[in-house]
Amino acid sequence: MIVGCVKEIKKHEYRVGITPRCAQAYINAGHIVLIQKNAGEGASYSDQDYIDVGAEIITTPKDVFSKADMIVKVKEPQKIEYSMFKKGQILFTYLHLAADKEQTLALMEQGVDAIAYETIQKDSGVLPCLKPMSEIAGRLSIQEGAKYLETPFGGRGVLLGGVPGVKKGKVTIIGGGVVGVNAAQMAIGLGADVTILDVNADRLEYLDQLYFSRIKTLYSTRANILESIKDSDLVVGAVLIPGAKAPHLVKIDDLKTMKKGAVIVDVAVDQGGCVESTKPTTHDDPTFVVNNVVNYCVANMPGAVSRTSTEALTATTLKYGLEIATKGVKQACRDNVEIYRGLNIYQGKCVCEPVAKALDMEYVKPLV
Repeated sequence: MIVGCVKEIKKHEYRVGITPRCAQAYINAGHIVLIQKNAGEGASYSDQDYIDVGAEIITTPKDVFSKADMIVKVKEPQKIEYSMFKKGQILFTYLHLAADKEQTLALMEQGVDAIAYETIQKDSGVLPCLKPMSEIAGRLSIQEGAKYLETPFGGRGVLLGGVPGVKKGKVTIIGGGVVGVNAAQMAIGLGADVTILDVNADRLEYLDQLYFSRIKTLYSTRANILESIKDSDLVVGAVLIPGAKAPHLVKIDDLKTMKKGAVIVDVAVDQGGCVESTKPTTHDDPTFVVNNVVNYCVANMPGAVSRTSTEALTATTLKYGLEIATKGVKQACRDNVEIYRGLNIYQGKCVCEPVAKALDMEYVKPLV
């Protein structure tokens, strides 16, 4: 199979879908690898790095799309890329279709067979291709939140760890999954006063034991969320429902109860956000203010640490990509239920039930 990788064009996206190490793995498996010129430069991979392992450098994205049987990316295709796809082409990337009906319809119209990183799922419920980016986003949420709490950025001027004789900053994390755990780890490391809310009592017990009671845990009810955010300096939205749109657990009017200059970092922005005020932002204009609260909603947070993110992402996506390239979509889905769960669009139909439900579209069970 001819496997192509194009340069990411989403604003301030520096990651790349295939590293030289990955390219070598595809080539060793008998595939041809096409890399768009300078596709890896944002993650510090040169064209020569790819040439050295046997990949071919292609000048334009249009040429990569036209020649490749399978496209491996990082972020969802941008509007300018929609028309470059061809019928039957395989797309393997993050899609987040539940919050993007336009992209969903475009991929269906183009006849693309699209497998989404974020809905590949193990029997245990783990999302292996989403996990490394969730780990990075969780850690970045505290790093960025701490920065935007600084007065020059519009924050209320609070140092999360405080100093002797001064109260520590208060951090509320809504969601105790991978993002929440990594956010808590960073916040605890900074010395903040941390509260995590989740709907799973067993998860809360685990978190309490994990951090040796260095955090507060609360069952995620409407009342507990309101009470927690009211007293917080930093709120992290870390809620994920695989493949589906995130629920709005914090309403716009709720922000009026928060401290002036408090910060919200909504990591769930790709899935529509778990805060009602959320709208996607970029690294060069990451925040906006609603009801005197600073909202940070960058939709590709891990892109800011592109080398680390690229290596972490491709370490998990490679084995699935190799299986898809070697067997094709149909056989790969038959042989591997994790890939089957990742299939979102197939032969012009929406075949991911949570996506179809979120977009009020017809769901067709994939007959592969």
